[in-house]
Amino acid sequence: MKNRIFFKLLAVFLIVIAATAGIFDLVMGRAWERSLRGEIERNLTQKTLMFAHRVEIDHSHSLMEIAAQEGQAAGAQATIIDVSGKVLADSESNPAQMENHARRQEFVEALSGKTGESERRSATLGIPFLYVAAPITGGAVRFAYPLSDLETVEAQVRRELLWGTALATFIALVIAAAASVWTSRRLQRIVDVAARIEKGDLRARVNERPMDEIGRVASAIDQTARQVEQSFAAVRSSQRQLETLLNSMQDAVIAVSPDGVVRWANHKMDRLVPQGTRLNAPVVETVRDPDFLATVNAATTSKEVKTARATSVVPGRAFDVTAAPLPDGGVVAVLRDLTETERVEKTRRDFIANVSHELRTPLTSIQGYTETLLDTIPEDSAPTREFLEIIRKNTMRMSRLTEDLLTLARVESGETRFETEPVPPLELLHDAEESFREIARGQGVDLQILDSQNGSGRLESLPLVLADREAIHQVFSNLIDNAMKYGRGGGRVELGARAAQRGIEFYVRDFGAGISSEHLPRLFERFYRVDKARSRESGGTGLGLAIAKHIMRAHGGSIRAESELNHGSMFVFTLPTA
Repeated sequence: MKNRIFFKLLAVFLIVIAATAGIFDLVMGRAWERSLRGEIERNLTQKTLMFAHRVEIDHSHSLMEIAAQEGQAAGAQATIIDVSGKVLADSESNPAQMENHARRQEFVEALSGKTGESERRSATLGIPFLYVAAPITGGAVRFAYPLSDLETVEAQVRRELLWGTALATFIALVIAAAASVWTSRRLQRIVDVAARIEKGDLRARVNERPMDEIGRVASAIDQTARQVEQSFAAVRSSQRQLETLLNSMQDAVIAVSPDGVVRWANHKMDRLVPQGTRLNAPVVETVRDPDFLATVNAATTSKEVKTARATSVVPGRAFDVTAAPLPDGGVVAVLRDLTETERVEKTRRDFIANVSHELRTPLTSIQGYTETLLDTIPEDSAPTREFLEIIRKNTMRMSRLTEDLLTLARVESGETRFETEPVPPLELLHDAEESFREIARGQGVDLQILDSQNGSGRLESLPLVLADREAIHQVFSNLIDNAMKYGRGGGRVELGARAAQRGIEFYVRDFGAGISSEHLPRLFERFYRVDKARSRESGGTGLGLAIAKHIMRAHGGSIRAESELNHGSMFVFTLPTA
């Protein structure tokens, strides 16, 4: 990794240095060549003009002498021609043997009255010459300067530039190599720290000042590592707290991944299953109960909380299973041991049933003897008859209480089997109304059946419901009896039925004082009374609504109360359709 970074940086520096040196040589060489050639042209033009001036004024020397002297002084070949192009004098050749120069470019311009200039390679010598001609009276003069020296100087300058470039390239290469090594080491240190962080070492730091872009990258990585370390520490702390909390629970907890693999389990779960929890293994290897597995799968698929009862997790023990979905698609399941609770509940029900059963006989005897004594005692024995009447009333109340306790215990335990059958809702309403018609009339209460949908004529069209006639009659009896006791002030009690989303709703409505909202959630608890004094006075046991609730549960239905103070009360129960 380090070598790759070094060679890449070095290659980049080499390309930059080579490109810079090449461009520098090209630009500087051409600029110097243009400068030198321009200087030669200016000097040669000036000497040519001086040559032409001497030819015009010097009459003491011949043209050949003048040409020889000027050519030697200028270091160039001097030539004088007339207007026809005939060579009159030349510093290096015999004029008589030289061809006519009238068509030479520089003489054409000079004979036209201007300073002429051209550059061409000599056919005889094979080297380039710079020709500059100037006009004179009756002809023109010319200098021919050889450019071979210029090429020599250019070659020498090019060699010196090449050596200078090579030296500069070497120095730049050394500096570039040092910079590459330094940069590659900095980058390698950042890469090493990033690799350590990737492996879980969140304390790794680059520790470099942000002097440049690489320093800022290193500083950003250090800052990110610090934040990740703090976040990870907070997550670890929360995880330890959660594990401690879950391990301290009395319920077994197990977390399952979306693909059915056990992720985590608390100590209670480890102690619960005989083979122990197998982490990172399919959950079926830990818990083989089909109800538990079905609940976990249902929660995973539906993303909703699911509950069930499992009886084969541990032989002889029952568990309440609650499976809740996790954000990542997994499921956490809680197993609550119901064995002891169910045992205590069964013991309580058995105790109540046994006690109630045992009390029936003595209570019946007391009631019978009391009534016999009342029949035999004279009417004038007022105190004795009052005491016996009190004994009879309380005995009757105790008898009703034991009967209700027995009924409730049998319903709760499932001992009472309800024989459900399709029944028209109107028949259930008529049975209840007939049973209480005379009682209601004697108490001055108007008991009537209403079609709650539009006033009349719709009850016959309601679908059949699945119900045990006797059990539903008992529910109606409890509700109508309460309505006449506590809603007598309204003077009217209504019975009815209507179609609902989950079956048929039956209702009993009174128009009495109503029930305060804080009492509504507890109305169906055992022995709960809104008005305790009035309930005892009316002979109620406080178990009627609890019995009604359990009967409705056994039918797969529900029951609720709706009431407002001074607006009466309505009790509604739902039965499933046949």
